[in-house]
Amino acid sequence: MFKSVVVAAALVLGVGVAEARAQGVEAGVWYGWVFSDGVSLSSPILAGDGNVYDRVDPKDSSSFGASFGVHVAGGAELGFMYSRQFSKLQFGGTTDREVGDLNVDTYHGYFSYDFALGEGKVRPFALIGFGATNYSDVTATVLGVNRTLPGETQFSTTWAAGVKYFVTPHVGARAMVRWTPTYIKSDPGGWWCDPFWGCYLAGDPQYSNQFEISGGVTFRFAK
Repeated sequence: MFKSVVVAAALVLGVGVAEARAQGVEAGVWYGWVFSDGVSLSSPILAGDGNVYDRVDPKDSSSFGASFGVHVAGGAELGFMYSRQFSKLQFGGTTDREVGDLNVDTYHGYFSYDFALGEGKVRPFALIGFGATNYSDVTATVLGVNRTLPGETQFSTTWAAGVKYFVTPHVGARAMVRWTPTYIKSDPGGWWCDPFWGCYLAGDPQYSNQFEISGGVTFRFAK
């Protein structure tokens, strides 16, 4: 999965570079805060500490990110964005328990559109991206024994809106809100029946969500 995302991102950037001389490029960096949630367990677990746990979540935490895009026409932009959330893995239930440090990395090729106002200094924008979210390995001490919980990479989309304010034609400030839902698993959702396809067991998909609020700077180099 991750290899496919990297290849797709390379294709997006390859197209962008071909257009760069004619349309210009834009790069940005930001720092923010992420409100995260994870998924519920299929069935509650009675742990050795006497508590019952029924959820696994990344903890709300800070993040940073960077993007590089190419203006292809008008306010349209194609590019690639990366972000990292500095989180901790947390079990939830009758009590909350932090397990260990967890990095949540996102990789997305994106399409963005700027809506220029007035002389173009203020530019609201909207963005949609497709790619993957990687959850790092987590090292934890369980009953006095060091263990490593393996990470994984899953498909995700990202959706954002914000505003840029250009202090000069090439340098601006940016504020953004972004939602990144990541598919994690499907639980049995019950039997569904219809007169054409018969009866089948339907799945109930679960997503881990990141809601990010961020601010940063952007650099634009137009033709």
